[in-house]
Amino acid sequence: MATSFLKRIAERALAAPSGVPDTPETESVRRIVAALEALPPDQARYVAAFAYILGRVARADLTISDAEIRRMEAIVERIAGLPAAQSVLVVQIARAQATLFGATENFLVTREFDQVSTREQKLGLLSCLFAVAAEEDGVSVVEDNEIRRVSMELHLTHDEFIAARSAFRDALAVLRRPPE
Repeated sequence: MATSFLKRIAERALAAPSGVPDTPETESVRRIVAALEALPPDQARYVAAFAYILGRVARADLTISDAEIRRMEAIVERIAGLPAAQSVLVVQIARAQATLFGATENFLVTREFDQVSTREQKLGLLSCLFAVAAEEDGVSVVEDNEIRRVSMELHLTHDEFIAARSAFRDALAVLRRPPE
């Protein structure tokens, strides 16, 4: 049986020389998992990565609006079955981690989500990413491109990406007419 995620983190912490910070590879997910201690470790890992990726896309345009945060909280509450207060905490941690470590951890956390999720869960995440991006003046080109990167990192097909995207076609900035 594979070593659990939390056990691997503990092993890394013990193996790390004194005074050396945790490796950035798991820092974001580890912090969120700690906030989800009541959940089984595999579910906490899934929720942590899911919330982080929502934050990754929300921050693609370098800002995360209040509307995007509220949408992320509602999605995490619904997907994870968490109480509202815990969903708020998870989203705030994910937001902070995406802001602090995004350039370093985006691919790593998405790869981790790829490993712990089913194809249906990946497709569900893709729809949630578009829903979050659409909250603030529609899906910007930058957000659309970031969602495409996530879909490729999750090994989803171009057709699956387009299917999820087409549900939000009215919100896509690239398809909007410029103001006259």
